[in-house]
Amino acid sequence: MKYKSLQLPVLAICLSVITSGVFAQNSFKPQKDVLATIKKNFADGDVQYKYMAKQFTDGQFPKTYHPDKDKFETSNSSWWCSGFYSGSLLNLYQETKDEALLTEANHNLKGLEKEQFNKGTHDLGFMMYCSFGTANRIEPKKEYNEILINSAKSLSTRFNPTVGCIRSWNSKPEDFLVIIDNMMNLELLFNATKLTGDSSFYKIAVTHANTTIKNHYRPDFSSYHVINYDAQTGAVKEKKTAQGFANESAWARGQSWGLYGFTVMYRETKDKKYLDQAKGIAHFLLTNPNLPADKIPYWDYNATNIPNALRDASAASIMASALLELCRYVDKKDGQEYFNVAQTIIKNLSAPQYKADLNTNGGFILKHSVGHFPAGTEIDVPLTYADYYFIEAMQRYKAFAK
Repeated sequence: MKYKSLQLPVLAICLSVITSGVFAQNSFKPQKDVLATIKKNFADGDVQYKYMAKQFTDGQFPKTYHPDKDKFETSNSSWWCSGFYSGSLLNLYQETKDEALLTEANHNLKGLEKEQFNKGTHDLGFMMYCSFGTANRIEPKKEYNEILINSAKSLSTRFNPTVGCIRSWNSKPEDFLVIIDNMMNLELLFNATKLTGDSSFYKIAVTHANTTIKNHYRPDFSSYHVINYDAQTGAVKEKKTAQGFANESAWARGQSWGLYGFTVMYRETKDKKYLDQAKGIAHFLLTNPNLPADKIPYWDYNATNIPNALRDASAASIMASALLELCRYVDKKDGQEYFNVAQTIIKNLSAPQYKADLNTNGGFILKHSVGHFPAGTEIDVPLTYADYYFIEAMQRYKAFAK
């Protein structure tokens, strides 16, 4: 074996395969009406995404739509959300078999390829794994493997072993900013170890996750958004919540990122501390007195104008998708609760309040997400990642019917 250090990752991967059959026993029963709703949502998503494709020109990537101005907003390929569009197209294609979606996805992927060498962002998991990782799952190709490996190599250049984390936002040399969102980019690294046999990617992911548990989380399993480390010593200099209501508040999307990220960590390592972390986060969210009855979170669990605070469909979508995986790894009681909450979220996001009419909303499926409230950007608008994780959540729910 080329890498002696490969034993731990291979063992974890093998355990994942072995135990997935145990956890995936079909003990949760999807409701027929919800499955019918999901089938309609996929069909409507097909219509919406073909409509969306007409809203922008070649070389652009969907970002959001502003209903008050009837304005569609795009980004270039280096924006952190650039991979969600092709990922959503591909997942919808899986469900509808509409070749037009596949053609559009493949065309969009071409414009994203160059980002595999982008060392200036921590978001390559979002950008490249949600896109090329999805494409590779549907139709494995050598060139996709190469792109994913190069993307993981680029992401790894941002790892600082003294800090024990991957740098998120670029900053002054003496600062080292790490955001909770970065937990979502670790899946790309695990994939690279599987593709190459090089355990260094695996070790970076594990080290980053361990440091995040130590410094991002409060005793109640809520998370800060940003930790500023000393780049030279690794000491914590500052704890902030930049996109939330206040530094000590629980920014909703950040809590969902953490729930999803530590669920992935458990899947890939089978280390119980990650399962405990995910369960702790789930407990914080599902017992939170400010979680509405419909389970669509306010943009921040501590916003002062609750119950009049804006909801965040993106935080709900991510949470639903995470819970539909996490429910497979826990005991039946907790698993049933996670499954039921995710089911409730899917039902409510499928209702007219959150789901857009056909050929409206810029082509996005969901309305009412919140990007960066304190900065006044992307407020109460559709967002690409809300759709992506909504589609993924519905696919995961549907899988329980098999």
